[in-house]
Amino acid sequence: MKRTSIFMGLALLVVALFTGSSTTAVKPTLEERFSETAGAFKKGESGVYTFDKAHSFIGFKVKHMGLIKVPGFFRDFTGEINYNADDVSKSSVSFTAKTDSVDTGVAGRDAHLKRDDFFDAAKYPEITFKSTKVEKRGDDLYVTGDFTLRGVTKSISFEFDIEGFLPGNQRRGPTMGVSADTSIKRFDYGVNYGSNAPAGSPGISNEVEVELEIEAIKAKEEPAAAPSN
Repeated sequence: MKRTSIFMGLALLVVALFTGSSTTAVKPTLEERFSETAGAFKKGESGVYTFDKAHSFIGFKVKHMGLIKVPGFFRDFTGEINYNADDVSKSSVSFTAKTDSVDTGVAGRDAHLKRDDFFDAAKYPEITFKSTKVEKRGDDLYVTGDFTLRGVTKSISFEFDIEGFLPGNQRRGPTMGVSADTSIKRFDYGVNYGSNAPAGSPGISNEVEVELEIEAIKAKEEPAAAPSN
């Protein structure tokens, strides 16, 4: 009888090992826990979300010599999203990039971009965007706003995606992720370097691709102070 009990115990142990059953709970992976948390916070909270510079990117690409696209970005920028969870069309966004912070990874080229041929950073220290309208077109979201470069302001419209939300914790407030890309014509804003080149000759393209990858954080709400007696 005792020997039979031992054999049965061993058999159950083997089954447990091969089927993965165990009395110890299996901890979810970081990815699983992230997905569950994000899913529970899919809609997000209304409020003002400030760009997190450490986890955001405002960049561009320009085709060179008709061959490849040379990337760059701005190291110094600010921005905020005033998000309305109940009606996204009542949301707004604005951002400012400092032209003197342009970075393409080549010091000589960056110095040239800051001069009058391109951004003229001494005279026009900022590139700005301020939304005038947010709208849904079917399942897609579009933002329209005033884009200012070298003192020239034009209305532009582009599609954007809300990538998701995370609730706040002890370290930071509620966080949202937004991405967008569009293109502008630099000649429209007085960035005319190479505009006199013969038609069809290789050089720097008029079209500039713009890319935004933004994490924005809502300020944590401080707990209400306990009433004093």
